[in-house]
Amino acid sequence: MVGSATKGLAARQALSCVSDSPNSGGVCELAAAAQSSDAGSTDGIVFGSREDVERLLAEKMKGKNKHDYKGKSEKMIEYIKKLRICIRRYMELNDGYTEEVEKLRYSLETEEKRHDEIEFQMRSKIKELDATTWELQGKNLFLQEQIKKEVSDKLVAIESHENERRTRIEVENSLESVAAEFERVTQEKECMSDQLKILQETNRRLQEYNTSLQHYNSNLQNEANKNGETISRLQKEKSSLMENLASTRDHTNSLKNQLDVSRSSQQDAIKQNEELKKDVNFLRTELQLVRDERDNLLPQVKNLTIEVDNYKEFAGKSSKDLDSISTKIIALEETCASQREQILLLQHQLAASRDMLKRADLATIETMTEYEDQKRIIKDLQDRLADSECQIVEAEKLRKKLHNTILELKGNIRVFCRVRPLLPPTCSNGTDGAVVSYPTSLEFLGRGIDLAQNAQVYSFAFDQVFNHEASQEDVFVEISQLVQSALDGYKVCIFAYGQTGSGKTYTMMGNPECAEQSGLIPRSLEQIFQTSQSLTCQGWKYKMQASTLEIYNETIRDLLSPIRGSNPEANGTKQYTIKHDSNGNTVVSDLTIVDVCSMEEVSFLLQQAAQSRSVGRTQMNDQSSRSHFVFTLRIFGVNEDTEQQVQGVLNLIDLAGSERLAKSGSTGDRLRETQAINKSLSALSDVIYAIAKKDDHVPFRNSKLTYLLQPCLGGDSKTLMFVNISPEASSAGESLCSLRFAARVNSCEIGIPRRQTLTYS
Repeated sequence: MVGSATKGLAARQALSCVSDSPNSGGVCELAAAAQSSDAGSTDGIVFGSREDVERLLAEKMKGKNKHDYKGKSEKMIEYIKKLRICIRRYMELNDGYTEEVEKLRYSLETEEKRHDEIEFQMRSKIKELDATTWELQGKNLFLQEQIKKEVSDKLVAIESHENERRTRIEVENSLESVAAEFERVTQEKECMSDQLKILQETNRRLQEYNTSLQHYNSNLQNEANKNGETISRLQKEKSSLMENLASTRDHTNSLKNQLDVSRSSQQDAIKQNEELKKDVNFLRTELQLVRDERDNLLPQVKNLTIEVDNYKEFAGKSSKDLDSISTKIIALEETCASQREQILLLQHQLAASRDMLKRADLATIETMTEYEDQKRIIKDLQDRLADSECQIVEAEKLRKKLHNTILELKGNIRVFCRVRPLLPPTCSNGTDGAVVSYPTSLEFLGRGIDLAQNAQVYSFAFDQVFNHEASQEDVFVEISQLVQSALDGYKVCIFAYGQTGSGKTYTMMGNPECAEQSGLIPRSLEQIFQTSQSLTCQGWKYKMQASTLEIYNETIRDLLSPIRGSNPEANGTKQYTIKHDSNGNTVVSDLTIVDVCSMEEVSFLLQQAAQSRSVGRTQMNDQSSRSHFVFTLRIFGVNEDTEQQVQGVLNLIDLAGSERLAKSGSTGDRLRETQAINKSLSALSDVIYAIAKKDDHVPFRNSKLTYLLQPCLGGDSKTLMFVNISPEASSAGESLCSLRFAARVNSCEIGIPRRQTLTYS
């Protein structure tokens, strides 16, 4: 009998290699070594495009005939290896895309910050240039007013010269009249005295004109100095501005408009300077005319001086006055020469300012060109970032599809077995040692278990078998992929089955006071929260709702109800109904549902539910769970960028311990509890057996437990059962019943054809 069962179990060797646990690693390697000729064909497989992956997913595995399980297993091993290579490749691509997206996002943020800083600096510089332009325009207006004033003074001087000329004509006429009429010398003397007065007045006016010219010269000197300082300051600001423009690129169009305004204002200033130059040329022409008139008048003045010398008796002081006038005229000529030099200096400074403006225009054009180049680079980076995000989204979709394919290949209903360690002799009720052993053959290493009873050995094989040395971490590693499926939008159910005292509650809940001994429920929830947080960078937002209930004597009790702590009986008499909608979602009426955002909130809810759960003392266990504990986490995920939505459900169930009435010694309430527990577990067995036989009618409604779990036992749902057994000889009968029930579950098919599994006795 053992030999026939060994042949039946050989077909399951290939699919056991899909598991990544340390316990099954040796089996995978030796199986691959045994089939090296077939596996060698998969070396060097390259998935170059999406079509290669689609062909791999569409590949069907067929044997030579219906019962050619070895051929199917070999093809399935090759198919799983290809899937692993494909997944590894897409994981590498996903990591590369994620790293490149982070680099591009960091570069983009850095460039935006630099552009903002440069924009702020340029705006401040433009404001300073506007203020300087307004200041120069004010000075220009002031200079125009000064020029107008000087022009008016010039007109006054011209009029005085005209008066002087007329006076000289009159003097000549008077001299001629003196030669003719000597007797009228006295009258002529008076006329000369009048003329001298006029000359004195003219001299005074010339002195005032000289003073005004000196003031004008000093003002021009000061203005020139101020303009020189302003130009030097502008040069410094321009140099600093050029340095800023060389290191950064301004990307605002407002600078262009403001530069155009500045250019127009500069052109207006240039035009005004041209007009000033014309006025200066006109003044030069007028000054030359005055000089010509002066040169023409000099001989006449000399003649008059000779004549005045002849008439020194009548006008002895006239010559001295004329000499002083000549000296003043010479001084005026020197003043005009110095002013001419200052005008030339100002013209040179104006030409230098024009050259600086031209250089500034060229630098501005270069800056705008570099800004456009930088803008194109930023746009290219943004396009690459968008492409990378799209590739990440596609890779995530493919990952979900491949992940679900692998889990379907492993089986939508999987069975793990866990053996509790032996208890100390004082607590083991007189046990005579362990009756559980594990096969050492490579074929069943980590998957097989042998149970001895009445000198007979019963052998079983499951997806995974954990011995008494396995830690909570080792167990959780095997189910972590199922927890990921809940985040991907599937319905996942994990429940622990076994007799009372076999370690179901420890497997599911663990020891809350020790982190290393945390059970599957807290570890699964911690993984969900960590993974959901890591997916926020891809645009996913998750909302999670938790609820906890127990099924006690075929009655649903809300373990999170506010009234349960104060009045447990009131919560026990409240009626709860189970409903299934068209989408396969399960709703329990009036059940307390709590929104959770962190592991701390869930831990508080689990502690509250554990305190409210029904437990009791039996002959087999001092703290026996007298109800089925069901923890449900509903996961709602939305990605606004890709408009994707997922809705998954994670059911974590700690079933009540199965036990025989005669052995448990239950009476009264404990007897009714034991009968209700065994009835619901029997109903669960009937449901799974009906699904395995593909009956038209599956009796889900025979128990509240099976009706609650109906959506998790069909379709594309993922279900994992932990069968917990006790290794003592006194529990051999209960352990054998549990292993047989687990073997029936292991043969059930959901969604896709289930690989065949055999047990032997």
